[in-house]
Amino acid sequence: MNLLFLFLSMAPAGGEAGKGGGGSSTFLIMMLLIFVVMYFFMIRPQQKKQKELNKFRNSLQSGQKVITAGGIYGVIKEVKETSVLVEVDSNVTLRIDKSMVVKDPSDLSQQAHK
Repeated sequence: MNLLFLFLSMAPAGGEAGKGGGGSSTFLIMMLLIFVVMYFFMIRPQQKKQKELNKFRNSLQSGQKVITAGGIYGVIKEVKETSVLVEVDSNVTLRIDKSMVVKDPSDLSQQAHK
């Protein structure tokens, strides 16, 4: 009963049917505008950052210094399809999934000098 009352109270009266159309189009335009703003300020930059990270991971080479997602610094000794062998100290190597390699330490020093 309450749901029926809610729908009936939201329906425009007979004389107001022509006037109510403008409000809904304004609402749709505002929602579209909000989505466009969110796309350009949130979604698009994230997609760009993800592409750059994938490009970095695909270009990993032996001898390259890297930092993992866990904060481990090391030098790549071997690159495979889905993993890399990282030397973190003398005679200490770790096999790490490529998706956990996040940055190159030389990028950090370049950003610090800007």
